[in-house]
Amino acid sequence: MLSKKAKYALKALEYLARQEKDVPVHISEISTQQKIPRKFLEVILLELNRAGILQSKKGKAGGYLLLKKPEEIYIGSVIRLFDGPLALTPCVSYKYYQRCEECVDEATCGIRNLMQELREATNKILSKTSLANILKREKKLIQSLIEN
Repeated sequence: MLSKKAKYALKALEYLARQEKDVPVHISEISTQQKIPRKFLEVILLELNRAGILQSKKGKAGGYLLLKKPEEIYIGSVIRLFDGPLALTPCVSYKYYQRCEECVDEATCGIRNLMQELREATNKILSKTSLANILKREKKLIQSLIEN
């Protein structure tokens, strides 16, 4: 399950991507508009800043803005930053592999095989979906509501 931290990070990035380019946005604005607790948001934005996804500007006209283009920010990377591996079991994780204690034979474990398949499908979708793709999806959803 996606953690609140990862979900809020995605919501904050989505909001920043919709704003005017090169104009910093105050934490209080993001917090209010996206209904994210300010203290929690501060921690999230600092992590995104350290990861090289956001840039912060200090001062009265300061705030946060995207350091990368929305096309360069992939959803899988953001989720991994906050939630760690996408794998549901440690025996199929790339970076955090651990053998399951109860497993008799990994090579013939049907559960492990299914979890590998699930990890691959999840990774394929999230690693090719950018923040720009999310914004396009929103536009399509809004357009379909207007048309219906």
